[in-house]
Amino acid sequence: MAAEEPAPQSPGDVPASTDETGTDDASTEQGERPEDKPTLVLLVRHGKTPTTGSVLPGRAPGLSLADEGRDQARAAAERVVGLERVRAVYASPLERAQETAAPIADALGVGVRTEEGLLECEFGEWTGCELKALFKLPDWREVQSSPSTFRFPEGESFSEMQVRITGAISRIVADHPGEAVVAVSHADPIKAAVAAAIGTHLDLFQRIVISPCSISAIQYPRHGAPVVLAVNSTGTDLRSLVPS
Repeated sequence: MAAEEPAPQSPGDVPASTDETGTDDASTEQGERPEDKPTLVLLVRHGKTPTTGSVLPGRAPGLSLADEGRDQARAAAERVVGLERVRAVYASPLERAQETAAPIADALGVGVRTEEGLLECEFGEWTGCELKALFKLPDWREVQSSPSTFRFPEGESFSEMQVRITGAISRIVADHPGEAVVAVSHADPIKAAVAAAIGTHLDLFQRIVISPCSISAIQYPRHGAPVVLAVNSTGTDLRSLVPS
């Protein structure tokens, strides 16, 4: 559940001699086409809401950001705008994700594109329940220790959620070769996407922490495995996130 928390260089990675923002000039000079460069996906969790840490809101409508969450979204926008090749902002259709994406999109001068695949997990009958009550349920042990086998009552399984979020990212990457994009989602889907990129079994994804408005940066090359540049980043200058 949503808890409050590199790889060999490939031909598509940002050359050491270039500006760390990943501009295309040097790559073009070396004969590499922009579309052959990896796509950088910045997975942003929505900002804090009035119920963060106390209630499992799921997909219930009407939950907006708290004042602190709006401040977090503006801070995330300031970090993202420092990257020169960010071309698009995608977001889950839920209010808290759209409200987090809005200042990022405004700072970049683009619109927010709604992507259903970035939705929160469907928690079914658990939607809207207090976490302290859920902690006492026998099923909670399975949620934490073997999530790959668990399905929420009348809801989605974690495995289905992972397939959904990774499918959405694949579509986004295919539409933005060689570019950087923002995808605003929710804690559990982002954790599942990071686990898939790292090659970690879904049963271990609860070990990953994704805090409100944190940014997890993953490069998806045209060929080969993803490169995870950052997870749960809340303060790093994003321009420094390059493969070692």
